Amino acid sequence: MTAPLVTILDDEPAIRSMLRDALEEAGFRTLSFGRATEFEAALRTTTPDVCLVDLSLPDRDGLTLVHRLALEQGAAVIIISGRAQVQDRVTGLELGADDYIIKPFDPAEVVARVRARLRTNKPNPQSGDTAKFNGWIAHFDRYVLEDEKGDETAFSHAEGEVLRLFLERPKRLISRVAMQESLGGAASESFDRAMDVRISRLRTKLREDPKNPRLIKTIYGAGYIFLGDVVWG
Repeated sequence: MTAPLVTILDDEPAIRSMLRDALEEAGFRTLSFGRATEFEAALRTTTPDVCLVDLSLPDRDGLTLVHRLALEQGAAVIIISGRAQVQDRVTGLELGADDYIIKPFDPAEVVARVRARLRTNKPNPQSGDTAKFNGWIAHFDRYVLEDEKGDETAFSHAEGEVLRLFLERPKRLISRVAMQESLGGAASESFDRAMDVRISRLRTKLREDPKNPRLIKTIYGAGYIFLGDVVWG
């Protein structure tokens, strides 16, 4: 079985080398890039399992790149940045990143976070790549929602994690703690806000009434519940 591929995008050679050594010692394959243009060119022929992305890049805004990766690639996206402000972390997660690691860091922590994302990304053997519910089809292999007319709306990898969690547990209360454990996030204000943003975006894409959503219900003080009937394909 081929080892998972992790791409490293950071303009500091020492950090690229440190991450590459730690990840390859842990059994991962790696590809390293110092510029966003080189990284994006490689994505035309390569499909990574996890992307490690620095925000301070010499030729591209890192947050814009993270947003594109979240919408267009099936890989998990982990930001590695020296920006330690809460708002920077929240913005990165809101744009679709799956995790945020602050420099300086221990390479062992990065390896552990990569492994956590890969465990989260493994499909439930009881489910498949598509789920039908209330006139919608969620295609997790292509990251799109298809309505009854066949029109498609893209969703990000991070949004897809939350949607799959709901669809695998319909009509059951999912607490914040359960979401944190299932999605591999750390308990924090930024994690809670990121979940709120992802759920709000899913509601918008599912054309829910923001004042009275019929599918994804908020149970205040307890968590969320998905009220649709789901058939996995």
